[in-house]
Amino acid sequence: MIVYAECSFIIPMAASLKDKRSVLKRMIDRVKNGYNVSISELDHQDLWQRTTLGVVAVASSTEAAEREIHRVQRFLESNPEWELTAIQIEYPG
Repeated sequence: MIVYAECSFIIPMAASLKDKRSVLKRMIDRVKNGYNVSISELDHQDLWQRTTLGVVAVASSTEAAEREIHRVQRFLESNPEWELTAIQIEYPG
């Protein structure tokens, strides 16, 4: 089964795109190395203090994929450099 999440963040301390990319790269790399998901920036690439990440988990059961998405969500929320503003979880066909 597939579970998909879109997570939107504000990065209040970012004063440039370079600052934003530094935070994003670090977090995306940690998620890729530590969790069984795919992750990518989806929106707001040209804005300093906003980003939207897409996270997809594929597993043999919906519960396992959902559990992995929630683990990633908790990890992303634990970063003090940004604030989660919205999350949308979907269960595509």
